[in-house]
Amino acid sequence: MNISDWLSNNYIEAFGAVTGIIYVFLEIRQAIWLWPIGIITSAVYILVFFTGKLYADMSLQGYYLVISFVGWYWWAGRKNGRRGEEENGRTGDSETEGLRDSETKKEGEKETLQVTRLDLKTGVVLSIVFILLYVIMWFILSRLTDSPVPEWDSFLTSLSIVATWMLARKIYEHWLLWIVVNSVSVVLFLTRGLYPTVILYIVYGIMSFVGLVAWKRSIRN
Repeated sequence: MNISDWLSNNYIEAFGAVTGIIYVFLEIRQAIWLWPIGIITSAVYILVFFTGKLYADMSLQGYYLVISFVGWYWWAGRKNGRRGEEENGRTGDSETEGLRDSETKKEGEKETLQVTRLDLKTGVVLSIVFILLYVIMWFILSRLTDSPVPEWDSFLTSLSIVATWMLARKIYEHWLLWIVVNSVSVVLFLTRGLYPTVILYIVYGIMSFVGLVAWKRSIRN
């Protein structure tokens, strides 16, 4: 089978791989357009993972659709408008209010979300969420579906849910989770014969290290 024949039979998966790479590139650049691209990519991979019988990953794409709209809203920020006027009229607590807004910066008429580090409390909560998600998904996949890899499917899905939420909040350490997810995904998708997706996740893995460095520089600045 030549390349043209393969593309004609797998054009949906190939398209999803391309938009996925664009998504990660925009993520590294902290460009808000990553969210609409992510919506398109998730819609494509719902179909791809359904065909490959990776049901937890398919459900994950549905979560991605929802969190993409939420992340889009969070990254877009809010207009200063009246809030700014009210703060200018306050006295005595202006310094405290300034500290509370340390995670945002003013850019034109909006305050945009800034990169932050993961604090201990949030880390503990997210760890508990991950464990609960993993146990629930493993039980469902192993008992109620014909998934051939319920353990790994559940692991990747649970960790990806946590990582995507952290991305939506611009938490720096989410890149570390993506490095783990991408590495394991390469092996899993290779066993399922999803070769364009394997290439995609190899690129994801490389770009995750790039993002780790780029976002670290953003924190310093």
